[in-house]
Amino acid sequence: MTSRPHLLLWADSAAAYVDAIEAAGLAGRVALECVARKAKPSPEQLARAEALMSYGVAPGVLGAMPKLRWVQAMTAGVEQWLALPDLPAGVTLTCARGTHKEAMPENIIGALLYAAKPYAEAAANQKLRKWVQRPAQPLTGRTLGILGLGAIGQEVARIAAALGLRVIGTKRRPGPVEGVAEVLPPERTTEVLARSDFVLLLLPSTPQTDDLIDAGRLAIMKPTAWLFNFGRGQLVKDEDLVAAMKAKKIAGAVLDVYRKEPLPPEHPFWTTEGILVLPHIGGPHPERDRFVGRLLVENLARFLDGRPLREVVDREAGY
Repeated sequence: MTSRPHLLLWADSAAAYVDAIEAAGLAGRVALECVARKAKPSPEQLARAEALMSYGVAPGVLGAMPKLRWVQAMTAGVEQWLALPDLPAGVTLTCARGTHKEAMPENIIGALLYAAKPYAEAAANQKLRKWVQRPAQPLTGRTLGILGLGAIGQEVARIAAALGLRVIGTKRRPGPVEGVAEVLPPERTTEVLARSDFVLLLLPSTPQTDDLIDAGRLAIMKPTAWLFNFGRGQLVKDEDLVAAMKAKKIAGAVLDVYRKEPLPPEHPFWTTEGILVLPHIGGPHPERDRFVGRLLVENLARFLDGRPLREVVDREAGY
């Protein structure tokens, strides 16, 4: 028997994380056990695990892990973890916040360009051999409103400001942010909606943000404004957005997240004019395991040394 803490890596890409742990010189300090994502750990593996890394677990699993002290979620969103009825109060839950910092800002900027520039229209017209000139709308001088100025929002703001956009947004604890002209508290969300030419949703899913963008808030937006949702599907009231698009209350929407994924074929988002359905491509990156692996080994070193962990989830806030 080893006295080293047991870490259970419950993921299909466990090899990338094992390599990261070895490269960080931590392999000799921890007992690693790897289980494929679709497989089930043995009762013995669950019983001896003191740390767990996984995308998520079914209710009842954590109750079979009496030694568990730390869970590293492989995603930034943790609503599935917080919904578990048996998530022990004494277990530290950390998330993968910030690991989308390269991929997601680039994809969001792509959405901005899609909304402002006529490339998609030109591609469609090319198939018809149809010559249609439409001036590209400038980004310079327009206002981008970001609801949720976390790590991703701040990186988007930096890039957007360099493109000439004026950026405003909300943050739970307002303070100066590079590239952001005004940082407002969540209570002033309606101001951001009313003043923005583009509204970007990057909020987590919590009881306070569920159905945040409903008919009332869509009515506050400019009729020329675009809505981008790269946060959580629960932020938008689906039927209200469809109705707003049909009534031309706003100019368009680019959606990357949904209440149910994959988006069901019968969902009206597919056929509503002005809505672009993206298949949740905002965060994935060919080397994402490398980014998450860096976070894992840093937190593992802290765990082994008894130091505070990074990206600890505030259970009361929900993220």
